[in-house]
Amino acid sequence: MTSPDQDLTGKVAIFALGGTIAMVPGVDSGAVPRLDANDLVKAVPALAAFDLDAVSFRQKPGAHLTFDDIESLAGQIQKACERGATGVVVTQGTDTIEDVAFALDLLLDLSRPVVVTGAMRNPSLAGADGPANLLAAVHVARSPVARDLGVLVVFNDELHAARFVTKQHTTNVAAFVSPNAGKLGWLSEGAVVVPLRLPKGPCIARLPDPRPAHVPLLTLTLDFDIRTLKAVAETDVDALVVEALGGGHCGPEVAVVLAGIAAEKPVILASRTGAGQVLRNTYGFPGSEMDLLGKGLVDSGWIDGRKARILTALAMRYGASPQRISDLLTAFRG
Repeated sequence: MTSPDQDLTGKVAIFALGGTIAMVPGVDSGAVPRLDANDLVKAVPALAAFDLDAVSFRQKPGAHLTFDDIESLAGQIQKACERGATGVVVTQGTDTIEDVAFALDLLLDLSRPVVVTGAMRNPSLAGADGPANLLAAVHVARSPVARDLGVLVVFNDELHAARFVTKQHTTNVAAFVSPNAGKLGWLSEGAVVVPLRLPKGPCIARLPDPRPAHVPLLTLTLDFDIRTLKAVAETDVDALVVEALGGGHCGPEVAVVLAGIAAEKPVILASRTGAGQVLRNTYGFPGSEMDLLGKGLVDSGWIDGRKARILTALAMRYGASPQRISDLLTAFRG
């Protein structure tokens, strides 16, 4: 489906969180976040044609953001939409764009577009991509074509669904890709093109007082040192997410320890490969996916360990049971 931006009632709300898009060289060396929301808007002359409400929400590198920040942001996005915002744009650091977008996708139940964007090159560098990404994000946020798609990441004139997107490069302006499904759409001359539609994803209801949830993520490797896993098991974790080898595999000794943990608390099984999904019925050796699932581990489907950790931690922050976590993950197994 293709449509140029149509005039819609209400403003586009922009929430600036900091990140590379807002960074300038510091006093000594190295870029640090300094530009606020209004600075970002003023740097893009074409944005003067739009009705915008720019809010400086945080001023942090992406690596400094927390669940508390994102839960508070979700509340402010909800309020902006209730006040009549046509859509919402979030600017932030690229270190955690895929994490924040997925968390917002789980925490918000909105038909209006919520778009997350940023920059790979700060404003002091040649070819800084922040202004173009911000302009594209505003186009998407005010386009009726982008409604009912959940939270989107817009980068390099491409639209990616929060549930699929990942950052695959440390510096390339085309760093964001969706390995399992590909991009949902793109922009062309200001028009938003979305040939693919998504079913509605799962939602986690926000409560006033979320509780802390300790959910570590472990990535398994060749000849994984089982002492690391035992040390984690001896701490007071609420759940554990394991990025296993291949389709969901580990060594036999690791499988025994994971089974012991899974007898007491949720253990989510993901793949470290970054694409594809956890297998269920292919391999039967000790430490295979069939062995681990039979020992009580819960597979994450086709979302990676980082997203599985976000879902598990957010769900537990709001008191979800192990069965509820498994039910939420069902949406990513088809």
